[in-house]
This record gives sequence, C-alpha cells and structure tokens, in this order.
Amino acid sequence: MPTEKEKMLAGEPYLAFDPELLADRTKAKQLLHRLNVTEYVFNDNTKAIVKELIPNSGEGLYIEPPFHCDYGYNVTCGDNVYFNVNCVVLDVMEVKIGSNVFFAPAVQVYTATHPLDAVERRSTEFAKPITIGDDCWIGGGSIICPGVIIGNRCVIGAGSVVTKDIPDDSLAVGNPARVIRKLS
Repeated sequence: MPTEKEKMLAGEPYLAFDPELLADRTKAKQLLHRLNVTEYVFNDNTKAIVKELIPNSGEGLYIEPPFHCDYGYNVTCGDNVYFNVNCVVLDVMEVKIGSNVFFAPAVQVYTATHPLDAVERRSTEFAKPITIGDDCWIGGGSIICPGVIIGNRCVIGAGSVVTKDIPDDSLAVGNPARVIRKLS
C-alpha cells in the first residue's frame, strides 16, 4: 500500500496531516525561518540554506526573502532563477522551472488543489505539477494554477491568473490569462 507521500507525489488524493508529510513541512519551515527572519545577506551561509531547502536547483538560484514553500524538494530549477520578495510555491508536486526565469514580487505557484466534493475535501487534497520553461518572466502578483505548463520565452503580465497552458514565445495577461501576442 502506498504511503501518503507516495500518493501525494503521484497526484492521487492523500492525507496532508500524515506524520511523514508534517515532518517534511516542518523541516522546510525551519529552513524558511532561517532564510526569512535572519538579517539577509546573500552569502555562503544563505546559499547553503537555499541549497538545502531546494536541493534540485542549478547555479545562481537567488531568493529575496520572505519566501514560502511547502516542501522545497519538489522544486526543480535550472540556472539563474530569481524569486523577488513575497513569492509562494506550494510544491506538493513537482514545480519544474527552467533557466533564466524571473519571478516578480508576490508571484504564487500552486500545485495543490482540493476535491470539489465537500465531504471528500474535508480530509484529502491532491496536486498537479507545474512547468515553467526557460527565459520566462512572471509578472508581479501573478498566480500559476495547478497543472499549468508555461512554454519557453514567455512573459506573464502582472496580476495574471494562469489557468491553462501558455505556448512558447507568448505574452499572456489577465484573469484568466490569455495570450495577447507572440513575442518572436
């Protein structure tokens, strides 16, 4: 029988308050506390905290505190990824971020979702992975919803709510976000 963590990572309904998952989230919160509360200087100590929090990252991952995530280990980053202040990544499933991706302030990336049935929602949740391609810029206050794929070289306008996939080389804006023009 699969564990709750195995079910979570497979995108199946799982119990979020499972002891193993609580321990994983607690570890992430302890690292986030060290990152967010201490006097922030981007030095070797801070880089070590970021690497422990998000071990699947390339070179040049830079996070401006405060930053929040559920687990950290479900985030995969290429090289030169920048998170500005107040970003939130609910990484219940994989969040795959390419290289040279910039997140403006207050971007929210949500893999976590819940059943529509009220009774089922009382006890379980599930998730859908998110992929953001290379060379993207995600505008301030944008929300990336569960299951979305954003292609390479895209710009998501500030305040957009991305509910559907965005093809390569697109400028997408609005709520819900829609492609308003190609960039190449």
